[in-house]
Amino acid sequence: MAQLLINGLAMGSIYGLVALGFVLIVNAVNVVNFAQGEVVMIGTFLAATAVLSLHLPIIVAYLFSLVLMAGFGYIFQRVAYYPLRDKPAITVIVCTIGVSVFLKNVARLIWGPQPLFFSGLFGDQSIKIFSVYVLPQNLLILGVTVALVLFQYWFFNKLPLGRMMQATAQDQEAAALMGIRVNKMIAYTFIYSSMLAAAAGVMVAPIYFVSPEMGGTLGLKAFCASIIGGFGSIPGAILGGLFIGVVETFAAAYISSIYKDAFAFIVLILILMFLPQGVFGEKISEKV
Repeated sequence: MAQLLINGLAMGSIYGLVALGFVLIVNAVNVVNFAQGEVVMIGTFLAATAVLSLHLPIIVAYLFSLVLMAGFGYIFQRVAYYPLRDKPAITVIVCTIGVSVFLKNVARLIWGPQPLFFSGLFGDQSIKIFSVYVLPQNLLILGVTVALVLFQYWFFNKLPLGRMMQATAQDQEAAALMGIRVNKMIAYTFIYSSMLAAAAGVMVAPIYFVSPEMGGTLGLKAFCASIIGGFGSIPGAILGGLFIGVVETFAAAYISSIYKDAFAFIVLILILMFLPQGVFGEKISEKV
């Protein structure tokens, strides 16, 4: 039971980090980035390339992926959002869907259709904690997620740059009147969101094969997590991710592992039926 709980929380942490990327972009520009899952996939492939082809140490490969994905986030914003920023939101959303298909095909062209695998920072052998066998990678995921959530709280509440990004997310016109460079803050949001996606990807890679299709599943479940937690809510994104991770892990163990991926969507349907505003109460009827 404890082992399943840890596995579920670890996988849920990954969903939560990807969902954070969704929420930050939605809050900043009121657009759902349906390419967020593929951004995770690209970041993971970059880390796999660093480990398997460049033979870099894993910790250096993590940093390699994060740095490159920061640049990727800026380019993504300039290509997929900035030229369409004055168009209706649905135009940008359709563009992100197109970018997701493009990225998946680019990944298949560069890295091929066969899944890649690389070991975690602390190896693949389970360790025994009291009477529970746990993968070190799952503990790393939980630790890094807690650290990132604390960092994000400090960044957005204590640093001037974080406050300017928050002000931009709350009201772009008011932020501009206060002298904040709105376009620059939006670019920073895309960069930070891409780095979060890369962090999620490199952590999940040792327990989840790296393939062009991995982004689709992760992205959809993270989107479900953001709705369950309350669309637009940062704590809700993390809570929703953890909830989905735990539910699908226990359901796969006690009901059916074949339909593991379906349980997240069953939970989403139930939430929309009985708690449509999500756990943290954001109104989602207009945004989703």
